Amino acid sequence: MASILPVSDLRNYNEVLKKCQIGEPVFLTKNGRGRFVVIDIADYEHEQAEKKLLMKLKEAEDAVKDGEGWLSLDEVKTMMGE
Repeated sequence: MASILPVSDLRNYNEVLKKCQIGEPVFLTKNGRGRFVVIDIADYEHEQAEKKLLMKLKEAEDAVKDGEGWLSLDEVKTMMGE
């Protein structure tokens, strides 16, 4: 479960980091409003990889909509050297 703590708790950052586990971010508030998130590096890397994949899928989807993403059988054979 995610923790919500005031940013002032960072004075004792070891306690804050203990609460930050894989899949369990720590949300830090400033003046009662959400301001920062501390996450495990494995979660960060997973989020970045997912974002990159979604961007590539969007590019492919856009290429298909524009008609640029499709090749005829003859074009594929030419590219393959047949």
